[in-house]
Amino acid sequence: MRPAPKLLVAATLAASLSACTFVQIQPGGQAIRVVAKDQTLTCERRGEIVVSVKDRLGPLDRNELRVRDELEVLARNEAPGLGADTVQPLNEPLDGEQRWAAFRCGGAVGQAAATPGTRVEPLPEDEAEVVPLRED
Repeated sequence: MRPAPKLLVAATLAASLSACTFVQIQPGGQAIRVVAKDQTLTCERRGEIVVSVKDRLGPLDRNELRVRDELEVLARNEAPGLGADTVQPLNEPLDGEQRWAAFRCGGAVGQAAATPGTRVEPLPEDEAEVVPLRED
């Protein structure tokens, strides 16, 4: 039995679009740091950013990791407009929308909540830190 043509087209479209990133980082957004939601900052708060992307394509859910990534990129792109150099999520994404706090920290990211008095330095540009969003 062959699948219905509409179902085949929808499945092909969903598979091809799931690999697409719809949001591109802007030059100003590249310099913006992202800190964890639970990290305490000793920086000047510049405001809040609310960003949203499509989390569904028709009846199909988009990849959660891609949605989160695009929300972060949008927040980073908006931060320079507030004079901020650091963004921090205020909540988890819901229906493709997320709130972020924007801060001006200068050269330092701030103080970590778990270890008061310890500076949190950004990783060198040639290194990356992988942090799982969830454990499966």
